[in-house]
Amino acid sequence: MNDEEKTMLEKLLEETFRGGDTEKVFAPYRICPMGAHIDHQYGLITGFAIDHGIELYYTPSEDGAVYLRSVNMPGIVEFNVNDVPEEKQSDWGDYMRGVTASIKRTHKLHFGLRGVIRGMLPIGGLSSSAAVTIAFLTALCRVNGITLSKKDVILNALWAENEYVGVSCGKLDQSCIVYSKRDHLLYLDNRDDSYELIPRHPDMKPFEIIIFFSGVERKLVGSPFNKRVDELKSASYALKAFSGMEYGEFKDSRLRDVPREVFEHYKDRLPSSWRHRAQHFYTEMERVEKGAEAWRRGDIEAYGRLSFESCDSSINNYKTGSDELKTLCEIMRDTDGVYGGRFSGAGFKGCCMALTDPAYRDSILEKTEREYLKKFPELKGKYSAHICRTADGCFE
Repeated sequence: MNDEEKTMLEKLLEETFRGGDTEKVFAPYRICPMGAHIDHQYGLITGFAIDHGIELYYTPSEDGAVYLRSVNMPGIVEFNVNDVPEEKQSDWGDYMRGVTASIKRTHKLHFGLRGVIRGMLPIGGLSSSAAVTIAFLTALCRVNGITLSKKDVILNALWAENEYVGVSCGKLDQSCIVYSKRDHLLYLDNRDDSYELIPRHPDMKPFEIIIFFSGVERKLVGSPFNKRVDELKSASYALKAFSGMEYGEFKDSRLRDVPREVFEHYKDRLPSSWRHRAQHFYTEMERVEKGAEAWRRGDIEAYGRLSFESCDSSINNYKTGSDELKTLCEIMRDTDGVYGGRFSGAGFKGCCMALTDPAYRDSILEKTEREYLKKFPELKGKYSAHICRTADGCFE
């Protein structure tokens, strides 16, 4: 935390709580080196929680009122747990309203809370929305004496994003935030929610995570994110019809339902955009399986190469990745000490993550900043790099 952020946090805490006692919740950000863009198709993913995230300082309110301020976002969020607006209000408070509405489907809420939220890294690509949602959900359950299973935490947070905010994401973000364990790789099947925490092999080379923030923030609402999801679903629906499979309702169709050989047989009948999106899905599934095995045997270099391949497919088949993120990925690929990486999240601005050799830290940081700002000098002062490590999930 820099001095400006620390001063702002202290000021907001004092103004909000006026010296009263507070409790704190921490929800980590996540990275996903492989498995990008396929969780909503019930695909496989690998990921980690990292040791930076969302901090929420709060105290209960007995009248059900929710009052939230943020170090990073403008405005004040106010509502009552007994009177949640039925429709989103199009501000950062929608994630809190949404998860409150989700919990109310199965539990009674009597208490609200007053809180101050701080994000430890710039917004974009690290699942900050899911981290904020889970941090608030955790605090709201605490003040109301509600205990949820890990799976219920994930499903309530997902409902908030899908049904209230309107983002057609899958469970990748929430699962990494909840299930992850330090020095373990989360290997998750989104079809049946089964997962494995694969420990770091004792012979694995040292590594650390560097987050390169492009200097351009992004949001999923209003981006092409939902369109990409619809293209994948459309491909699955068409492939089922071409092959004579039972295709049911469009909303329930996923590419995980369609065998790879069906895609290979009928892919030329798909529109080009649908074919490329599906190509990403099937090749990413293979990369995730290979990546999990590389991690299991302690081969961080092979795992890193697969992450680079994942990024290439996201750019060439999934057709995402801004000019800024593509540039960062090119620099990473051409820099000694970088095992692998990709842009993080949906790829609409935001950041890149790299798995790196700590012995090369200084040269990686220096070269990346120099080369990136040479191409985007207007982002000087906005671009930043952050050293991170794997971390436990919210409920470990």
